Amino acid sequence: MSAILNHRITGEGAPLILMHGVFGAQENLGAIARKFHTQWQVHALDLRNHGSSFHTDTMDYPSMAGDVIAYMDAQGIDKACLLGHSMGGKVAMQIALHAPERVEKLIVADIAPVTYKARHDAILEGMMRVDLASVRSRRDADKQLAEFVETPGVRQFLLMNLERIPNEEKPEDGSVYRWRLNLEAIDACYANLAAAPEAGAPFEGPVLFLKGADSAYIQEKHRDEITRLFPNAQLRIIEGTGHWLHAEKTDVFVELCEKFLKGQDDL
Repeated sequence: MSAILNHRITGEGAPLILMHGVFGAQENLGAIARKFHTQWQVHALDLRNHGSSFHTDTMDYPSMAGDVIAYMDAQGIDKACLLGHSMGGKVAMQIALHAPERVEKLIVADIAPVTYKARHDAILEGMMRVDLASVRSRRDADKQLAEFVETPGVRQFLLMNLERIPNEEKPEDGSVYRWRLNLEAIDACYANLAAAPEAGAPFEGPVLFLKGADSAYIQEKHRDEITRLFPNAQLRIIEGTGHWLHAEKTDVFVELCEKFLKGQDDL
């Protein structure tokens, strides 16, 4: 695979780069990309070890930020607005903290620049325990995953990573499906993903943090660290949403982002 991140570009205008969360892919931000592309040139990325991007044993925020900067260089983008959800938000913050000259504005969706306790142990164990050689349909995989992940919506999201193996690549064990993301690397590097971005000098540019009202990812105890690293940050809360705020209330999410990106003051 190419060392340049897999991507999808839509629309015309100033560049807006979208970055998904852990276990996700650029398709997860498709709904908001379709809303944005009428006014911006939207670059939706698959981060390393996710989607159709390259696999590597190394996975931490400095290297993932470097991937995005390399992508910007390849596309001839000197400066862009960044929007990242969860893990993608940490990647976006890492870019802003270490390469502020490349960032016009920053939107961080439901994540703070702090270290979190492990939250995905059951998901990782469940995905790695799926016996792919016995899977003949997504229903088969869902049944096995249900032993570890109770919520059907979460399993549906995870199973978006299940892909059919092309005939010319079929393994000897007769497997029909495989995970397209690099589960082994994500598991081995999970502590790096739970960690805070590596802090450089504070990013002085405009930043919007969006929080799902029912989500615990951004808490009052995080305020001081957010303010220290992003002194020009503002926080907006979207009622009736959890961690998946961009999917649960897409129109409200997009409206807040658009006002911020356009420099409107009535947020």
